Amino acid sequence: MALYKLLLPKMGESVSEATITKWLKQPGDLIDEDDTLLEIATDKVDSEVPSPVKGVLKEHCYTVDQTVQVGEVVAIIEIEGENEEPAIQAQENTAPSATAPEEIIELNIPGVDQLTNVAAEISSSPYENTLRFYSPLVKNIARHEGLSQDELDRIQGTGAEGRVTKEDILTYVTHRDSSSAPTKSIPVEHTNTATESPKITSTAPSHVHTVANGSDEIIEMDRMRRLIADHMVKSVQTSPHVCSFVEADVTNLVLWRNKVKDAYKKREGENITFTPLFIEAISKALKDFPLVNISIDGYNIIKKKNINIGMAAALPNGNLIVPVIKNADQLSLVGLSKSVNDLAQRSRANKLKPDDTQDGTFTFTNIGAFGNIMGTPIINQPQAAILAVGTITKKPAVIETEYGDMIGIRHMMYLSLSYDHRAIDGALGGTFLKRVADYLENWDSNRVI
Repeated sequence: MALYKLLLPKMGESVSEATITKWLKQPGDLIDEDDTLLEIATDKVDSEVPSPVKGVLKEHCYTVDQTVQVGEVVAIIEIEGENEEPAIQAQENTAPSATAPEEIIELNIPGVDQLTNVAAEISSSPYENTLRFYSPLVKNIARHEGLSQDELDRIQGTGAEGRVTKEDILTYVTHRDSSSAPTKSIPVEHTNTATESPKITSTAPSHVHTVANGSDEIIEMDRMRRLIADHMVKSVQTSPHVCSFVEADVTNLVLWRNKVKDAYKKREGENITFTPLFIEAISKALKDFPLVNISIDGYNIIKKKNINIGMAAALPNGNLIVPVIKNADQLSLVGLSKSVNDLAQRSRANKLKPDDTQDGTFTFTNIGAFGNIMGTPIINQPQAAILAVGTITKKPAVIETEYGDMIGIRHMMYLSLSYDHRAIDGALGGTFLKRVADYLENWDSNRVI
């Protein structure tokens, strides 16, 4: 018999590691080709790793909750043959997508040189200056619980080669003395200035312990909810959020969709929703205002060449995920509709691939689906803006005609844009949002799809 070494598959161009969440086959189990061996998690996407061969599973090389680098051996399978088979990587979940070059614009801000060293110290990641290996999951728990490097190094690990596992750190946190970490202050030294500048203080987010009484129910966050929580806190700490609102008359849009939806479903076999119509308008506006389609790296603005629109999707378990429509500006309305329906269906079925949530440059969320009229969404880092649309409602509105003003029943909708005030000012953000509304209001009622 020969031994086959199964490598962790490549799951996307920007994905370098994954955490094992569940082993579906145990040592000694007979497995067929394409049987699922284990489940893994990368960022917010769960994936399955199938076996490319038939044989007997001999060994797990990693345990649940351990983090594995792409290309490392995760399992050994005994197959028919005489010689040991070389390590072979399982079939990739998706092919890497081509990305266009990005333009970097340097911000000319006075005093940057004086703050460089301070910013570097503030932004440095904890738990890095050590010879001991810690998985991203363990470091994430340590950061949440406010553990110092010394505390983390003192934890006795029960994992492979003495590594600290999730259970090890959670056990330590349960029994440790819950004392808050001191605030770290970093003075900014200035030379040749007439007045003294204030100190910059960096306060790490601390874990707040609350007391539950006997009637309260304690629900532990699942992995995805923890990632969402970290992502939202990081966004608020990173970007100074500003929000603008407009109200749009989308009567022409609503009437047009009502006119074409039955014929479209009969022809294409699926519904046409409002989402692709909104995404088309956003894509057009981003081409008009490319400095909204950006991300920020320190004091540099990275202007994205591709327009990749993320659409926030609520999952049946209450969590949130943001699949991305790549190059949305290059798709027809039919193409956008099919992409939206495909991503929405695979999101609900937990069938998204890791690359489906990567490389977004702008995010759209439809809070009107829940009956909300407007909202102030949090920016999806490292993007610089996110647009929300509220529910479409019938309202009496003033209609301007060549014969004078009149009152009529119109389909009205609020749009809101949250944007990063470090790079997008009110004039740019407000004008961009108004342009999106203009595209929706001026919808061609005779458009053929």
